[in-house]
Amino acid sequence: MTVLETTRLILRHLSAADAPFILELLNLPSFLRFIGDKGVRNLADAVRYLETGPLASYERFGFGLFRVELKHTGAPIGMCGLLKRDTLPDADIGFAFLPEHWSAGYAFEAADAVMNYGRSLGLGRIVAITSLDNDASIKLLHKIGMQFEGIIKLADDQPEVRLFGKTFAE
Repeated sequence: MTVLETTRLILRHLSAADAPFILELLNLPSFLRFIGDKGVRNLADAVRYLETGPLASYERFGFGLFRVELKHTGAPIGMCGLLKRDTLPDADIGFAFLPEHWSAGYAFEAADAVMNYGRSLGLGRIVAITSLDNDASIKLLHKIGMQFEGIIKLADDQPEVRLFGKTFAE
């Protein structure tokens, strides 16, 4: 199901058919370093990740991470969307892209569309977290209007992360 369309991209619901792409994306060195190891080692793990993550989020919250694909080819290049974590009071934006599609403006295009989508859903505030040294994501968060709010831990046994936020005017 297509959720958003931009000049160059289509953002749609992920499905079990996206398992091969998810397996590749979640095992990239950049994903493991900056986002974390989700324990996805094979296609069955990828399907389980999709079912308990994005697909469950669509059902529970009406939003989640979306597949980002090139409009002209339909090729998947990343994922971007909104998450609702128990450890944060507001929905947060998340994104990850294949390295061959970095520095082409796709992450900004997708993240900007997702921020507008969140606002259209009536979310009054959206937050984001990044690892302390993820300079590319920090730059993108500033570009979509998010402000640095501080350094937090999502749980006692988790590393510190940077927290960003954006509140929408009523």
